[in-house]
Amino acid sequence: MLDFDRCMPLPGPDPDTIPTMFVREELVMNDRYSQLQEFVDGIEASVAIVGCGESGELMVSACNGEFFEMAGGRRGGAGARSFPIVLDTLLPSYARHDLRKKLQECFASGVPQELEQAYDLREGTRWWRLSLKPFRFAIESSTVLEILVTGLDITPKMLLMRELEVSTSRFRSVVNAAYDAIITIDQLHNITLFNRAAEDLFGYDASEVIGKPLLDLLPETYRPHHDQHINQFARSPVNSRQMDERNRIYGRHRDGSLLPVEIAISKINVDGLLEFTAVIRDISDRVRLMDLLQKEAGTDELTGLPNRREFLDVVENILRTDDALSVLMIDIDYFKKVNDTYGHDAGDEVLRALAKVGTAASRSMDIFARWGGEEFVVAMPATDLEHARARAEMLRSTIEAQDFVYNWRTSKPIPFTLSIGVATRAPGEHDVQAILKRADQALYRAKEAGRNRVELE
Repeated sequence: MLDFDRCMPLPGPDPDTIPTMFVREELVMNDRYSQLQEFVDGIEASVAIVGCGESGELMVSACNGEFFEMAGGRRGGAGARSFPIVLDTLLPSYARHDLRKKLQECFASGVPQELEQAYDLREGTRWWRLSLKPFRFAIESSTVLEILVTGLDITPKMLLMRELEVSTSRFRSVVNAAYDAIITIDQLHNITLFNRAAEDLFGYDASEVIGKPLLDLLPETYRPHHDQHINQFARSPVNSRQMDERNRIYGRHRDGSLLPVEIAISKINVDGLLEFTAVIRDISDRVRLMDLLQKEAGTDELTGLPNRREFLDVVENILRTDDALSVLMIDIDYFKKVNDTYGHDAGDEVLRALAKVGTAASRSMDIFARWGGEEFVVAMPATDLEHARARAEMLRSTIEAQDFVYNWRTSKPIPFTLSIGVATRAPGEHDVQAILKRADQALYRAKEAGRNRVELE
Protein backbone atom coordinates (compact mmCIF):
# COMPACT_ATOMS: atom_id res chain seq x y z
CA MET A 1 0.00 0.00 0.00
CA LEU A 2 1.35 3.40 -0.95
CA ASP A 3 2.13 6.05 1.68
CA PHE A 4 1.92 9.53 0.15
CA ASP A 5 1.68 11.42 3.43
CA ARG A 6 5.40 12.06 3.86
CA CYS A 7 8.29 13.05 1.57
CA MET A 8 11.58 11.63 3.04
CA PRO A 9 14.83 13.60 2.36
CA LEU A 10 17.59 11.80 0.46
CA PRO A 11 21.26 11.63 1.73
CA GLY A 12 23.90 13.76 -0.01
CA PRO A 13 25.22 12.24 -3.28
CA ASP A 14 28.67 10.68 -3.81
CA PRO A 15 30.34 12.47 -6.78
CA ASP A 16 31.40 9.13 -8.21
CA THR A 17 27.84 7.90 -8.27
CA ILE A 18 26.05 11.02 -9.62
CA PRO A 19 25.16 9.61 -13.09
CA THR A 20 23.85 6.41 -11.54
CA MET A 21 21.92 8.41 -8.94
CA PHE A 22 20.17 10.55 -11.59
CA VAL A 23 19.05 7.42 -13.42
CA ARG A 24 17.86 5.84 -10.20
CA GLU A 25 15.98 9.02 -9.10
CA GLU A 26 14.27 9.28 -12.46
CA LEU A 27 13.23 5.63 -12.18
CA VAL A 28 11.92 6.25 -8.67
CA MET A 29 9.90 9.29 -9.78
CA ASN A 30 8.54 7.46 -12.79
CA ASP A 31 7.59 4.58 -10.58
CA ARG A 32 5.90 6.97 -8.14
CA TYR A 33 3.88 8.67 -10.94
CA SER A 34 2.92 5.19 -12.14
CA GLN A 35 1.77 4.23 -8.68
CA LEU A 36 -0.15 7.52 -8.31
CA GLN A 37 -1.82 6.92 -11.65
CA GLU A 38 -2.75 3.40 -10.61
CA PHE A 39 -4.16 4.87 -7.38
CA VAL A 40 -6.35 7.50 -9.04
CA ASP A 41 -7.49 5.13 -11.80
CA GLY A 42 -9.11 2.98 -9.15
CA ILE A 43 -11.41 5.82 -8.06
CA GLU A 44 -14.67 6.23 -9.89
CA ALA A 45 -14.97 9.95 -9.13
CA SER A 46 -13.04 12.59 -11.04
CA VAL A 47 -9.61 12.67 -9.35
CA ALA A 48 -6.35 14.51 -9.81
CA ILE A 49 -3.26 15.05 -7.66
CA VAL A 50 -1.82 18.54 -8.03
CA GLY A 51 1.54 19.79 -6.84
CA CYS A 52 3.84 22.72 -7.58
CA GLY A 53 6.57 22.68 -10.23
CA GLU A 54 10.05 24.17 -9.79
CA SER A 55 8.95 27.48 -11.24
CA GLY A 56 5.79 27.57 -9.14
CA GLU A 57 3.33 26.45 -11.81
CA LEU A 58 0.61 24.00 -10.80
CA MET A 59 1.37 20.50 -12.00
CA VAL A 60 -0.87 17.43 -12.21
CA SER A 61 1.05 14.45 -10.84
CA ALA A 62 -1.71 12.05 -11.82
CA CYS A 63 -5.35 12.13 -12.87
CA ASN A 64 -7.89 9.55 -13.91
CA GLY A 65 -9.93 9.46 -17.08
CA GLU A 66 -12.96 10.99 -15.36
CA PHE A 67 -10.96 14.11 -14.50
CA PHE A 68 -9.59 14.39 -18.02
CA GLU A 69 -13.09 13.85 -19.42
CA MET A 70 -14.50 16.44 -16.98
CA ALA A 71 -12.15 19.06 -18.42
CA GLY A 72 -13.27 18.30 -21.95
CA GLY A 73 -10.79 15.63 -23.11
CA ARG A 74 -11.53 12.05 -24.18
CA ARG A 75 -11.70 9.20 -21.68
CA GLY A 76 -8.34 7.46 -21.63
CA GLY A 77 -6.58 10.54 -22.93
CA ALA A 78 -4.83 11.11 -19.59
CA GLY A 79 -3.17 7.74 -19.75
CA ALA A 80 -1.57 8.61 -23.07
CA ARG A 81 0.21 11.56 -21.48
CA SER A 82 3.34 11.46 -19.32
CA PHE A 83 3.13 13.03 -15.88
CA PRO A 84 3.56 15.56 -14.40
CA ILE A 85 1.36 17.78 -16.64
CA VAL A 86 0.84 21.52 -16.35
CA LEU A 87 -2.68 21.94 -14.92
CA ASP A 88 -3.59 24.76 -17.30
CA THR A 89 -3.10 22.47 -20.30
CA LEU A 90 -5.90 20.21 -19.04
CA LEU A 91 -8.45 22.93 -18.23
CA PRO A 92 -10.47 25.21 -20.52
CA SER A 93 -9.39 28.82 -20.10
CA TYR A 94 -12.65 29.95 -18.43
CA ALA A 95 -12.23 27.39 -15.62
CA ARG A 96 -8.57 28.00 -14.78
CA HIS A 97 -8.76 31.15 -12.65
CA ASP A 98 -11.23 29.90 -10.01
CA LEU A 99 -9.59 26.49 -9.61
CA ARG A 100 -6.07 27.98 -9.42
CA LYS A 101 -7.27 30.42 -6.75
CA LYS A 102 -8.71 27.63 -4.60
CA LEU A 103 -5.61 25.47 -5.04
CA GLN A 104 -3.35 28.32 -3.98
CA GLU A 105 -5.51 28.92 -0.89
CA CYS A 106 -5.29 25.25 -0.01
CA PHE A 107 -1.47 25.19 -0.47
CA ALA A 108 -1.09 28.34 1.63
CA SER A 109 -3.45 27.48 4.48
CA GLY A 110 -3.55 23.69 4.51
CA VAL A 111 -7.33 24.00 4.86
CA PRO A 112 -9.57 21.95 2.51
CA GLN A 113 -11.46 23.98 -0.09
CA GLU A 114 -14.54 23.44 -2.25
CA LEU A 115 -15.98 25.02 -5.38
CA GLU A 116 -18.56 24.31 -8.06
CA GLN A 117 -17.66 24.70 -11.72
CA ALA A 118 -19.51 24.35 -15.00
CA TYR A 119 -17.77 22.92 -18.06
CA ASP A 120 -19.23 23.44 -21.52
CA LEU A 121 -18.69 20.25 -23.50
CA ARG A 122 -19.82 19.21 -26.94
CA GLU A 123 -22.65 17.13 -25.51
CA GLY A 124 -23.75 19.94 -23.21
CA THR A 125 -22.89 21.68 -19.96
CA ARG A 126 -21.83 19.61 -16.94
CA TRP A 127 -21.57 20.86 -13.37
CA TRP A 128 -18.99 19.54 -10.91
CA ARG A 129 -18.41 19.99 -7.20
CA LEU A 130 -14.64 19.91 -6.62
CA SER A 131 -13.15 19.12 -3.22
CA LEU A 132 -9.50 20.09 -2.57
CA LYS A 133 -7.71 18.38 0.34
CA PRO A 134 -4.00 18.42 1.30
CA PHE A 135 -2.56 15.03 0.22
CA ARG A 136 1.20 15.13 0.95
CA PHE A 137 3.24 17.28 3.32
CA ALA A 138 6.94 18.07 3.70
CA ILE A 139 8.09 16.23 6.82
CA GLU A 140 10.30 19.01 8.16
CA SER A 141 7.86 21.94 7.73
CA SER A 142 4.36 20.49 7.28
CA THR A 143 4.21 22.42 4.02
CA VAL A 144 1.57 21.12 1.63
CA LEU A 145 3.31 19.50 -1.31
CA GLU A 146 0.37 17.97 -3.16
CA ILE A 147 -3.40 18.35 -3.12
CA LEU A 148 -5.98 15.68 -3.88
CA VAL A 149 -8.72 17.09 -6.12
CA THR A 150 -11.93 15.05 -6.33
CA GLY A 151 -14.91 15.98 -8.43
CA LEU A 152 -18.51 14.80 -8.21
CA ASP A 153 -20.84 15.27 -11.18
CA ILE A 154 -23.77 17.33 -9.86
CA THR A 155 -25.35 17.97 -13.26
CA PRO A 156 -28.65 16.21 -12.44
CA LYS A 157 -28.97 18.25 -9.26
CA MET A 158 -28.17 21.51 -11.02
CA LEU A 159 -30.63 20.76 -13.83
CA LEU A 160 -33.28 20.03 -11.22
CA MET A 161 -32.46 23.29 -9.44
CA ARG A 162 -32.69 25.15 -12.75
CA GLU A 163 -36.09 23.58 -13.43
CA LEU A 164 -37.17 24.50 -9.92
CA GLU A 165 -35.96 28.07 -10.40
CA VAL A 166 -37.87 28.35 -13.69
CA SER A 167 -40.97 26.87 -12.09
CA THR A 168 -40.64 29.17 -9.09
CA SER A 169 -40.05 32.18 -11.32
CA ARG A 170 -43.08 31.30 -13.41
CA PHE A 171 -45.17 30.85 -10.25
CA ARG A 172 -44.03 34.20 -8.86
CA SER A 173 -44.78 35.92 -12.16
CA VAL A 174 -48.30 34.52 -12.21
CA VAL A 175 -48.88 35.36 -8.56
CA ASN A 176 -47.57 38.90 -8.89
CA ALA A 177 -49.53 39.51 -12.09
CA ALA A 178 -52.77 38.29 -10.52
CA TYR A 179 -55.59 40.81 -10.28
CA ASP A 180 -56.63 39.44 -6.88
CA ALA A 181 -54.63 39.64 -3.68
CA ILE A 182 -52.96 36.33 -2.77
CA ILE A 183 -51.75 35.68 0.77
CA THR A 184 -50.26 32.46 2.15
CA ILE A 185 -49.87 31.71 5.86
CA ASP A 186 -48.06 28.89 7.63
CA GLN A 187 -49.39 26.60 10.33
CA LEU A 188 -48.77 29.31 12.94
CA HIS A 189 -50.90 31.71 10.85
CA ASN A 190 -47.93 33.91 9.96
CA ILE A 191 -47.72 35.40 6.47
CA THR A 192 -45.28 33.70 4.08
CA LEU A 193 -46.46 35.10 0.72
CA PHE A 194 -47.90 38.53 -0.08
CA ASN A 195 -48.27 39.42 -3.76
CA ARG A 196 -48.36 42.85 -5.40
CA ALA A 197 -52.15 42.97 -5.52
CA ALA A 198 -52.14 42.35 -1.76
CA GLU A 199 -49.70 45.25 -1.36
CA ASP A 200 -52.05 47.51 -3.34
CA LEU A 201 -55.14 46.32 -1.46
CA PHE A 202 -53.82 46.54 2.11
CA GLY A 203 -51.27 49.35 1.71
CA TYR A 204 -48.30 47.34 3.04
CA ASP A 205 -45.07 46.35 1.32
CA ALA A 206 -44.49 42.59 1.36
CA SER A 207 -41.30 43.07 3.39
CA GLU A 208 -43.36 44.68 6.16
CA VAL A 209 -45.75 41.76 6.64
CA ILE A 210 -43.80 38.59 5.78
CA GLY A 211 -43.45 36.65 9.03
CA LYS A 212 -46.13 38.76 10.76
CA PRO A 213 -49.50 37.37 11.99
CA LEU A 214 -52.39 37.46 9.54
CA LEU A 215 -54.45 39.03 12.35
CA ASP A 216 -52.72 42.35 11.58
CA LEU A 217 -54.81 42.54 8.39
CA LEU A 218 -58.13 41.93 10.14
CA PRO A 219 -60.48 44.37 11.89
CA GLU A 220 -60.48 44.16 15.68
CA THR A 221 -63.96 42.59 15.77
CA TYR A 222 -62.86 39.61 13.65
CA ARG A 223 -59.66 38.78 15.52
CA PRO A 224 -60.90 36.87 18.61
CA HIS A 225 -62.43 34.01 16.60
CA HIS A 226 -60.27 33.96 13.47
CA ASP A 227 -57.72 31.38 14.66
CA GLN A 228 -60.59 29.15 15.72
CA HIS A 229 -62.12 29.33 12.23
CA ILE A 230 -58.76 28.52 10.58
CA ASN A 231 -58.17 25.55 12.90
CA GLN A 232 -61.67 24.28 12.20
CA PHE A 233 -60.96 24.47 8.45
CA ALA A 234 -57.64 22.67 9.02
CA ARG A 235 -59.51 19.71 10.56
CA SER A 236 -62.15 19.68 7.83
CA PRO A 237 -61.92 17.18 4.93
CA VAL A 238 -62.73 20.08 2.59
CA ASN A 239 -59.58 21.49 0.93
CA SER A 240 -60.97 24.79 -0.35
CA ARG A 241 -64.02 26.91 0.23
CA GLN A 242 -65.48 30.39 0.06
CA MET A 243 -65.17 32.11 3.42
CA ASP A 244 -68.35 33.45 5.04
CA GLU A 245 -70.41 33.10 1.89
CA ARG A 246 -73.57 34.48 3.51
CA ASN A 247 -72.14 37.50 5.30
CA ARG A 248 -70.07 40.47 4.24
CA ILE A 249 -66.49 40.29 5.51
CA TYR A 250 -63.82 42.95 5.79
CA GLY A 251 -60.05 43.36 5.78
CA ARG A 252 -58.19 46.18 7.48
CA HIS A 253 -56.15 48.66 5.42
CA ARG A 254 -52.91 50.07 6.77
CA ASP A 255 -54.69 53.39 7.46
CA GLY A 256 -57.29 51.58 9.59
CA SER A 257 -60.13 51.78 7.08
CA LEU A 258 -62.28 48.70 6.41
CA LEU A 259 -62.07 46.87 3.09
CA PRO A 260 -65.10 44.83 1.97
CA VAL A 261 -63.62 41.67 0.45
CA GLU A 262 -64.51 38.28 -0.96
CA ILE A 263 -62.21 35.43 0.10
CA ALA A 264 -61.57 31.91 -1.19
CA ILE A 265 -59.25 29.85 1.01
CA SER A 266 -57.43 26.58 0.34
CA LYS A 267 -55.02 24.40 2.30
CA ILE A 268 -52.08 22.18 1.33
CA ASN A 269 -49.87 19.78 3.29
CA VAL A 270 -46.18 20.66 2.92
CA ASP A 271 -43.84 18.15 4.60
CA GLY A 272 -46.45 17.37 7.23
CA LEU A 273 -47.30 21.02 7.92
CA LEU A 274 -50.39 22.81 6.66
CA GLU A 275 -50.21 26.00 4.63
CA PHE A 276 -53.24 28.13 3.88
CA THR A 277 -53.61 30.32 0.81
CA ALA A 278 -56.31 32.97 0.49
CA VAL A 279 -57.35 34.62 -2.76
CA ILE A 280 -58.84 37.97 -1.78
CA ARG A 281 -60.93 40.14 -4.07
CA ASP A 282 -61.70 43.78 -3.38
CA ILE A 283 -65.48 44.18 -3.72
CA SER A 284 -65.68 47.84 -2.67
CA ASP A 285 -67.30 48.87 -5.97
CA ARG A 286 -69.77 46.01 -5.78
CA VAL A 287 -70.66 46.81 -2.18
CA ARG A 288 -71.20 50.48 -3.02
CA LEU A 289 -73.48 49.46 -5.87
CA MET A 290 -75.37 46.98 -3.70
CA ASP A 291 -75.79 49.56 -0.95
CA LEU A 292 -76.97 52.09 -3.50
CA LEU A 293 -79.47 49.65 -4.98
CA GLN A 294 -80.64 48.65 -1.53
CA LYS A 295 -81.06 52.28 -0.59
CA GLU A 296 -82.91 53.00 -3.80
CA ALA A 297 -85.14 49.98 -3.20
CA GLY A 298 -86.11 51.45 0.16
CA THR A 299 -86.17 55.12 -0.89
CA ASP A 300 -88.86 57.24 -2.51
CA GLU A 301 -87.33 58.67 -5.68
CA LEU A 302 -89.18 62.01 -5.58
CA THR A 303 -88.67 63.02 -1.96
CA GLY A 304 -85.65 60.94 -0.91
CA LEU A 305 -87.62 59.63 2.09
CA PRO A 306 -87.89 55.97 3.07
CA ASN A 307 -90.69 54.33 1.09
CA ARG A 308 -93.52 52.14 2.34
CA ARG A 309 -91.46 48.90 2.29
CA GLU A 310 -88.57 50.42 4.24
CA PHE A 311 -90.99 51.92 6.75
CA LEU A 312 -92.71 48.57 7.37
CA ASP A 313 -89.37 46.75 7.80
CA VAL A 314 -88.24 49.24 10.45
CA VAL A 315 -91.55 49.24 12.33
CA GLU A 316 -91.71 45.44 12.34
CA ASN A 317 -88.26 45.37 13.97
CA ILE A 318 -89.46 47.86 16.62
CA LEU A 319 -92.52 45.69 17.32
CA ARG A 320 -90.26 42.73 18.13
CA THR A 321 -89.44 44.63 21.32
CA ASP A 322 -91.80 45.87 24.04
CA ASP A 323 -90.97 49.56 23.42
CA ALA A 324 -93.71 52.15 23.15
CA LEU A 325 -94.58 53.28 19.61
CA SER A 326 -96.84 55.92 18.08
CA VAL A 327 -97.68 56.36 14.40
CA LEU A 328 -98.83 59.41 12.43
CA MET A 329 -100.75 59.17 9.14
CA ILE A 330 -100.49 62.47 7.23
CA ASP A 331 -102.44 63.65 4.20
CA ILE A 332 -101.98 66.92 2.24
CA ASP A 333 -105.34 68.67 2.10
CA TYR A 334 -106.89 69.24 -1.32
CA PHE A 335 -103.74 68.05 -3.08
CA LYS A 336 -105.62 67.54 -6.34
CA LYS A 337 -106.55 71.21 -6.26
CA VAL A 338 -102.84 72.09 -5.87
CA ASN A 339 -102.02 70.07 -8.99
CA ASP A 340 -104.95 71.54 -10.95
CA THR A 341 -104.13 75.13 -9.93
CA TYR A 342 -100.32 75.16 -10.08
CA GLY A 343 -99.49 72.13 -12.21
CA HIS A 344 -98.00 68.74 -11.39
CA ASP A 345 -94.47 70.11 -11.09
CA ALA A 346 -95.72 72.42 -8.34
CA GLY A 347 -97.46 69.45 -6.72
CA ASP A 348 -94.15 67.58 -6.68
CA GLU A 349 -92.56 70.66 -5.10
CA VAL A 350 -95.16 70.59 -2.30
CA LEU A 351 -94.34 66.92 -1.64
CA ARG A 352 -90.62 67.70 -1.43
CA ALA A 353 -91.26 70.66 0.87
CA LEU A 354 -93.25 68.51 3.30
CA ALA A 355 -90.52 65.86 3.19
CA LYS A 356 -87.86 68.40 4.14
CA VAL A 357 -89.88 70.00 6.93
CA GLY A 358 -91.07 66.67 8.31
CA THR A 359 -87.51 65.25 8.34
CA ALA A 360 -86.18 68.37 10.11
CA ALA A 361 -88.90 68.07 12.75
CA SER A 362 -88.18 64.37 13.40
CA ARG A 363 -85.78 62.88 15.90
CA SER A 364 -82.95 60.59 14.78
CA MET A 365 -84.90 57.58 16.02
CA ASP A 366 -88.06 58.54 14.10
CA ILE A 367 -88.91 57.25 10.62
CA PHE A 368 -90.56 59.88 8.41
CA ALA A 369 -91.62 58.12 5.18
CA ARG A 370 -93.73 58.61 2.10
CA TRP A 371 -96.66 56.19 2.17
CA GLY A 372 -97.84 56.89 -1.36
CA GLY A 373 -99.37 59.74 -3.37
CA GLU A 374 -99.88 62.69 -1.03
CA GLU A 375 -99.83 60.51 2.09
CA PHE A 376 -96.93 60.35 4.54
CA VAL A 377 -96.39 58.30 7.68
CA VAL A 378 -94.24 58.75 10.78
CA ALA A 379 -93.10 56.10 13.29
CA MET A 380 -92.17 57.50 16.71
CA PRO A 381 -90.48 54.94 18.98
CA ALA A 382 -90.63 55.47 22.77
CA THR A 383 -93.46 58.01 22.33
CA ASP A 384 -96.88 57.82 23.98
CA LEU A 385 -100.14 59.07 22.48
CA GLU A 386 -100.11 62.50 24.10
CA HIS A 387 -96.55 63.33 23.09
CA ALA A 388 -97.26 62.07 19.57
CA ARG A 389 -100.32 64.34 19.37
CA ALA A 390 -98.28 67.37 20.48
CA ARG A 391 -95.62 66.74 17.82
CA ALA A 392 -98.26 66.18 15.16
CA GLU A 393 -99.89 69.50 16.09
CA MET A 394 -96.54 71.28 15.89
CA LEU A 395 -95.96 69.92 12.37
CA ARG A 396 -99.49 70.83 11.28
CA SER A 397 -99.20 74.41 12.56
CA THR A 398 -95.73 74.87 11.04
CA ILE A 399 -97.05 73.91 7.60
CA GLU A 400 -100.21 76.01 7.97
CA ALA A 401 -98.23 79.12 8.92
CA GLN A 402 -95.54 78.42 6.31
CA ASP A 403 -93.15 78.86 9.20
CA PHE A 404 -90.19 77.18 7.52
CA VAL A 405 -87.42 78.01 5.08
CA TYR A 406 -87.60 76.27 1.71
CA ASN A 407 -86.13 77.20 -1.64
CA TRP A 408 -89.19 76.90 -3.86
CA ARG A 409 -88.52 76.14 -7.50
CA THR A 410 -91.84 77.76 -8.42
CA SER A 411 -92.19 81.51 -8.63
CA LYS A 412 -93.55 81.77 -5.07
CA PRO A 413 -94.38 79.56 -2.08
CA ILE A 414 -97.47 77.37 -2.45
CA PRO A 415 -99.75 77.31 0.60
CA PHE A 416 -101.04 73.93 1.80
CA THR A 417 -102.26 72.29 5.01
CA LEU A 418 -102.20 68.84 6.61
CA SER A 419 -104.68 66.43 8.17
CA ILE A 420 -103.05 64.02 10.64
CA GLY A 421 -104.28 60.86 12.38
CA VAL A 422 -102.43 59.56 15.49
CA ALA A 423 -102.45 56.03 16.91
CA THR A 424 -100.34 54.32 19.54
CA ARG A 425 -99.32 50.73 20.16
CA ALA A 426 -101.46 48.72 22.55
CA PRO A 427 -99.62 46.76 25.26
CA GLY A 428 -98.16 43.55 23.77
CA GLU A 429 -99.28 44.47 20.25
CA HIS A 430 -97.06 43.22 17.40
CA ASP A 431 -99.28 43.78 14.35
CA VAL A 432 -98.09 46.82 12.41
CA GLN A 433 -101.12 46.73 10.12
CA ALA A 434 -103.49 47.04 13.10
CA ILE A 435 -101.71 50.19 14.32
CA LEU A 436 -101.67 51.70 10.83
CA LYS A 437 -105.35 50.97 10.41
CA ARG A 438 -106.19 52.89 13.60
CA ALA A 439 -104.00 55.83 12.50
CA ASP A 440 -105.75 55.81 9.12
CA GLN A 441 -109.17 55.85 10.83
CA ALA A 442 -108.08 58.89 12.89
CA LEU A 443 -106.89 60.59 9.66
CA TYR A 444 -110.31 59.94 8.08
CA ARG A 445 -112.01 61.61 11.00
CA ALA A 446 -109.69 64.63 10.71
CA LYS A 447 -110.63 65.02 7.05
CA GLU A 448 -114.33 64.55 7.79
CA ALA A 449 -114.11 67.20 10.52
CA GLY A 450 -112.90 69.86 8.08
CA ARG A 451 -109.21 69.01 7.45
CA ASN A 452 -106.15 70.91 8.72
CA ARG A 453 -106.42 69.22 12.09
CA VAL A 454 -105.08 66.36 14.25
CA GLU A 455 -107.25 63.48 15.46
CA LEU A 456 -106.39 60.63 17.87
CA GLU A 457 -107.45 57.02 17.75
